[in-house]
Amino acid sequence: MIEVRNLTKVYGDHIAVNNLSFTIEQGKIYGFLGPNGAGKTTTMNMITGCLSPTSGEVLINGTDIFEDAVKAKKYIGYLPEIPPVYPDMTPFEYLKFVGGAKGIRAADMTEAVFAVMEETGITDMRNRLIKHLSKGYRQRVGIAQAMLGDPEIIILDEPTVGLDPLQIIEIRELIAELGKTRTIILSSHILAEVQAVCDHVMIINNGQLVASDTLENIRKQNTPENAVLLTVRSNPESIRKTAMSVAGVTDCEIEETGEKNIYDVRVTAEPDADVSEGLFRAFSEGGFAVRRLMREEPSLEEIFIRLTETFEPETGNSADGEEPDADDTETGPAPGAYAEDDEEDADDDEDEEDDGDYSPLFGGRRR
Repeated sequence: MIEVRNLTKVYGDHIAVNNLSFTIEQGKIYGFLGPNGAGKTTTMNMITGCLSPTSGEVLINGTDIFEDAVKAKKYIGYLPEIPPVYPDMTPFEYLKFVGGAKGIRAADMTEAVFAVMEETGITDMRNRLIKHLSKGYRQRVGIAQAMLGDPEIIILDEPTVGLDPLQIIEIRELIAELGKTRTIILSSHILAEVQAVCDHVMIINNGQLVASDTLENIRKQNTPENAVLLTVRSNPESIRKTAMSVAGVTDCEIEETGEKNIYDVRVTAEPDADVSEGLFRAFSEGGFAVRRLMREEPSLEEIFIRLTETFEPETGNSADGEEPDADDTETGPAPGAYAEDDEEDADDDEDEEDDGDYSPLFGGRRR
């Protein structure tokens, strides 16, 4: 579906993306995580052909997006972090304009536009000027334009930014529904969002991939011990004796909870031993009330912090010793885009960007 080979982007002596390689398979929802400045937006801009790499390849269904952009981009729908909308158009007008740019036939245009408006919940707003819409609705319009043309791959950069809790739930449900028939790449700082909708998680730091697997496997790989947590009504001596009687158990730690005769227990076991059922049976047969029993697993937040704090990049940062924000290389809004809410977050170094970094619309590489 998408094959990224040795993708690198260098700005002066700062390496924003460093020899990045991965494969995106069909029919999955991928979560793309990383701290600010990790290189997520730069990577997405290169994957979608908006930004030329210093070196490396991006193949979309076997087509190099930098050599045959027109063919490759037919497979992709892209929502940048700042929705590329035109403020003086209505959603209906704007989506018809985007549909024309994507080559949708005039005879099919109205049906296609209404279909994506219905899916994204903006039908009632279709005749309002985009500049009068809330940020949440502008984000929905951006998602709708990514869906136009029925692309096989939809790439969403921070799609729920600025949405209220109900809208976030609706967009997550929409992403999950789209994932049934399309491949989705979702960049987000909201770890719970990735956990809720994604089949596969990729974590990037300092322009390099530090983890790529299912969330379950990443948890297993980053769980230092095989441990079970319990809350039991009993006494410390009986708890220890009962826990240590279970095959595979190697240690037992007991802490008071503040309630009379109620204790929190952490039981460690041999690496491949599954002791949960044995512990429950042992405590039940002993007549001890078990209030809680669960495997100890690190949260996605803990894994994220561990991976991004301990990972050492292969090369250094910029010459002055400070780490520039790799995501400052984002393309920003399209001409005329409504970016009022994002002006204060604009890139301080935007004026220094080299226009030659941007990939020409119809392919070819610029160095």
